Amino acid sequence: MAEEGGSDQLIGAEPAAPEVRLDPNPTRAVFISYASQDTAVAEGLCAALEREGVACWMAPRNVRPGDFYANAIVDAISACPVMVLVLSKSAMESPHILREVERASAKKRPIIAFRIDDASLPSGFEYFLSASQWIDTSGGRADRLFPKLAEAVRSRMALAPKADSNPRSPDGTRPRQNLNRPVVAVIAIIALALVYFVADKFWLSKHAATVQHEAASPTAPALATAPAPTFAPPPHSIAVLPFVNMSGDAKQEYFSDGLSEELLNALSRLNDLQVVARTSSFSFKGQNVDIATIAHKLNVGAVLEGSVRRAGNTVRITVQLINAVSGFHMWSQTYDRDLKDILQVQTEVATQVAQQLKVKLVGDETDKIELGGTKNPQAYDAYLRGMQILVTADSEASARAAVASFDRAVMLDPNFASAYAQRARALSDVARDLPASEAKEGHDKELYLMARQSAERAVALAPALADAHIALGWHVLLFGYLDFTTAQLEIERALTLAPGSAYVLRTVGSFQGLLGHAEAAQAAVGRAILLDPQNYQYRADLVWLLVMNRRFTDALVANAGALALNPGGQDAWEFAADIALGLGQAEKAQQICESPTTPLYEHVRYACLALAYHALGKQNEAESTLEEFKASAGDTAAFEYAEIYAQWGDAAAALRWLTIAERTRDPGLISLKVDWRLDPLRNNPQFRAIEARMNFPQ
Repeated sequence: MAEEGGSDQLIGAEPAAPEVRLDPNPTRAVFISYASQDTAVAEGLCAALEREGVACWMAPRNVRPGDFYANAIVDAISACPVMVLVLSKSAMESPHILREVERASAKKRPIIAFRIDDASLPSGFEYFLSASQWIDTSGGRADRLFPKLAEAVRSRMALAPKADSNPRSPDGTRPRQNLNRPVVAVIAIIALALVYFVADKFWLSKHAATVQHEAASPTAPALATAPAPTFAPPPHSIAVLPFVNMSGDAKQEYFSDGLSEELLNALSRLNDLQVVARTSSFSFKGQNVDIATIAHKLNVGAVLEGSVRRAGNTVRITVQLINAVSGFHMWSQTYDRDLKDILQVQTEVATQVAQQLKVKLVGDETDKIELGGTKNPQAYDAYLRGMQILVTADSEASARAAVASFDRAVMLDPNFASAYAQRARALSDVARDLPASEAKEGHDKELYLMARQSAERAVALAPALADAHIALGWHVLLFGYLDFTTAQLEIERALTLAPGSAYVLRTVGSFQGLLGHAEAAQAAVGRAILLDPQNYQYRADLVWLLVMNRRFTDALVANAGALALNPGGQDAWEFAADIALGLGQAEKAQQICESPTTPLYEHVRYACLALAYHALGKQNEAESTLEEFKASAGDTAAFEYAEIYAQWGDAAAALRWLTIAERTRDPGLISLKVDWRLDPLRNNPQFRAIEARMNFPQ
C-alpha cells in the first residue's frame, strides 16, 4: 500500500495517486515543510495562518493531478516568500526535509523554525538554520504560539525577496488554482477545533451537554476570515445523491435509499472514478440544497440524482447526470423494469455515467458492477431492508434485526454473495454488543462461528467482492478469533480489489494502526475522510490513531472536529476522556465521565473513573469503582482491568488479568501492541511473552 504523509516523502520519489489536491497560486503562499508524523500540527498551523489571510502551500494537498511531486515542491519553494518548518525529531531524521530547507536557503527564502520537541539539532540543519527565526513550542501547547507564528510570517513576508517570476509546472504551464473542497472542510474543522482549543471551552465545561452544544454550534467568526476557495473538482469525480422515493409510501424509503447506495457502490468499483461515499452523499437528504452547492461542498465534477417509483415487483427509475461545473444536464434516462432486472439497470446506468465522464471501461470492470448481486426480487428487497437497518444499527437488537433480513435474503437466494457478507458483519456486531451475562455463557463465540461461515461463503461465491474479504478479515477473523495473520491477507486483498472504497480504506487504516504502523494508518484513514468528509466515524478513527500514537494534543484538536459532526458520538466522548487522562488532566476526565449527560458506554465510564480517581489521589473511590465494574462485567472485561491496574502501577494484577484476557480471547487484545495504558508493562518479560503469542504481523 502506498503511504502518504507530509512533504518528507516527496523530493526524489513520486508516490502513487495522491488523493489531496489543493493548489492556490504559490507566488505568495508560505511553504510548510513537515514530516508526515507531524501532519496534524502542520495542518493546524496552516489553518491558523489562513484564518489570518496568509495562504499556505503543503504537499501533498497542493500537488496537482499529473504533476511530478519533486518538481511541484521545488517550484513551490522557489515561489514562496517564507518557509515555515515544523521542526521535530521526525523532521530532523528526514533527508527530504533537509533538502527542502537547503533549497529554501539557496533561494534566500526566510525560514521560520516552529519547533515542537527538544530533539538535538543535526549539523546539517544547524548549518542551514543558523540565521533563521525560531519559535519554540516544545515546552507547551503549540496552538498558543500560532498567533506569534502568524505575526512572524507577516513580518518576514514584508521583507522577503521577490519570488521567482512565472513559476511553472513540469508540463510548462502556469500553475492554476485547484482547490479541493473536501480538504477545505477538513481545514475548517481543524480551524474550528483550534478556536475551542485556545479558548479552552471544550474542556472547562462541567456538564457534557454544555460541551455538546458548543461543539454543535461553531461560531461564525472562527471560519469567516479563511480565504475563499476556488471550486476545482478532480477529474472523473462524482456524487450519487439518494434517489427520491416517488412511491407515495414513506415505508418504501429503504428501497430508494438502498438502490441509490447500490448504484454508488457499483460506480466506486470502477477504478478511474472518484466516488464520494455514502455518508457524505446522503448528508444532504431532506435538505433544500441546490446541486451546485452540493457539488461545491463535496468537490465533485458531476452529480447523479434520480427518483424511484415502485409498484410490487415493477420499478420505474429516472436518473440524470449533471455537470457540476457548467450546471448543464449531461444525460438522463428512465427505466421501467422488473425487479429481477435491477442488476442490469445498475450496469446500464454505471456504463452511461462512465461514458459521459469519459472513463474507459474494460471487460473485468463491467463485471464488477453486478458483483455479488441477485436477480431474485424478494431477496433483493430483504437485502435492502437489512442494509437500511445496519447503516443505523446502534444496539444488539438493531443488529439482530439486520441479521434477520439478511437471513431471509440468503434463504431466497443461496448464491447472494453480498447478503452473506453483510450477514457476517451484522452477526459480528451482535457478538460485540452482547450483554456481559450472555458473553459469559460463550454465546459470542457461537455468533462468530456463524459469522465466519457466512463470510467464507461470500468469498467463495464472489472472490472479487471486497466487502466479503473485509467481513471475513476485519469483522470475523480479527475480532472473533484474534487471527491477525489471516485477517491481514483478507484486508490486503480487499484493498487490491477496491482501492477507491472509503470503507475499505478506513478498515486498512485501522488495521495498520493496531500494528503500530502510524504513517500508513493515518494515510489510509486520511484518504477515507477525503472520500467521505461528512463521516463522523472516520474522524473518530483518526482520533483513535493519534491517541494510540501518544499524540494527545493533536488528538484533542481532531476530536473537536469529530464532535462538531456528531455531538453525541460515544466514541468521541470516550476519546475526550482518554485524551484528558493522557494529558494529565484527571479533573477534566472526571468531569466528563461523572456527568450523566455524557454519552458513554458503561464499561468506558467505569474505566475512566477508576483511572481519574486514582490520578487525583482518591484511591478508595477508584477501588470501589473498579469493584463495581468487575461485578457488572466479570471476566469479559479482563483486558480493561489490566489497563487500569497497569496505570495504577500494580504490574502483578495487570499481568494476571492479561493472562485471563488471553485465555478468554478478549477482543481488547487486538490493541495490545499500541495501547498507551499498557506502557508501564512493556518491558516486563511476561508481557512480552503474551505479545509474542499474539503473532502480530510486522
